[in-house]
Amino acid sequence: MTVFHFTGIKGSGMSSLAQILFDAGEQVQGSDIDKYFFTEQPLRERNISIFSFNADNIKEGMTVIAGNAFPDDHPELERAREIGVEVIRYHKFLGEYIGNYTSIAITGAHGKTSTTGLMSHVVGGYKPTSYLIGDGTGAGHENADFFVMEACEYRRHFLAYNPDYAVMTNIDFDHPDYFANIEDVYSAFQALALQVKKAIIACGDDEHLQRIQAKVPVVYYGFGAENDFEARNVEKTTKGTKFDVFVRNEFYSTFFIPLFGDHAVLNTLAVITLCQYEGISPDIVQERLNTYKGVKRRFTETEIGNNVLIDDYAHHPTEIRATVQSARQKFPDRELVAIFQPHTFTRTQAFLQDFADSLSLADTAYLCDIFGSARETQGALSIQDLASLIEGSAVITTEGIDVLTKHKGAVFLFMGAGDVHKFQDAFEGVLKNNETA
Repeated sequence: MTVFHFTGIKGSGMSSLAQILFDAGEQVQGSDIDKYFFTEQPLRERNISIFSFNADNIKEGMTVIAGNAFPDDHPELERAREIGVEVIRYHKFLGEYIGNYTSIAITGAHGKTSTTGLMSHVVGGYKPTSYLIGDGTGAGHENADFFVMEACEYRRHFLAYNPDYAVMTNIDFDHPDYFANIEDVYSAFQALALQVKKAIIACGDDEHLQRIQAKVPVVYYGFGAENDFEARNVEKTTKGTKFDVFVRNEFYSTFFIPLFGDHAVLNTLAVITLCQYEGISPDIVQERLNTYKGVKRRFTETEIGNNVLIDDYAHHPTEIRATVQSARQKFPDRELVAIFQPHTFTRTQAFLQDFADSLSLADTAYLCDIFGSARETQGALSIQDLASLIEGSAVITTEGIDVLTKHKGAVFLFMGAGDVHKFQDAFEGVLKNNETA
């Protein structure tokens, strides 16, 4: 039996794919740096071997799946070529693998992970479903009908896919280290649209998605009256959100979600649209919505005493606004304290004022040093450049985390795509020590 070796197995998509292949009965192992990432937990639960990067990991008879962050001259990839072992990039392997299923690719600048998690949970209540979520979660079923997957636009990687369905949540300028501007981003989505085989489900409230051209039907959802699937009569409470869905101006059904914020309604509407297209009844959809527990690092709550700590992947100004809005809905009478770690120097530079504006929506903002990436370890600006634009903000370190204790009974929003979890871990330690003191 072929051994699948993942070079960069702790990457969010890589970890998910490794889990899927393992669940489907394949032999799987991988390598990465020694630092802990939350994406490795489900791998360890399956007893999948994780090695440190080393050319000696590569043996004859393997198939090497290479993470997109690692160049062709990575020692493991060079060794594979030396001994004639096949090397296939993550997105290319996935593009071939999904051909066995009714594939649903979820893409967009924001909301991919949350929508993929919700879609896989709901559709999985109808028929066996394999899924790949960008929070490092994956599951494979040997007799799956559907394959739900997160499809990332970065470096146009999603053009390796020819899915049956594409769900497009929005188009926004991000990844400034690769995309030149919003039109460049749009061109990537337009190219994907031409590769979809069955239908595109797109948010019609997004002005850029309204321009998408395709060879298959484009079905629009959103709050606007011109959408094919429209959310009306939205009722927001501290328990969740209720809304009516109209399909081409005819009442379809009423839904309740235990989720918060406008973006949660839109993500759910995308799922409802796909389900109606596939003949999945509203009753099944609602039943599954009731039991949805969310995905990792997306508004993940921890309560310690009368403090609420929320872990969220928000790393773009649009996402920060959505997270703050969700917290305001669920905790309308609590102080909101943002703890934000910018991710990559190019993104921080490109959106500096936008970051300042979005973080100012919280009652208080604390900033952590900029987290680089494998491709970009330093830049021309520092965290002080952002701090200077946010009134009353302060830069914090893990050693000085106890400064947060002056916010009694607050909601603390730990946001970022790097290792912001270490700040939350440190704060949790302080709170627990104070409880036992």
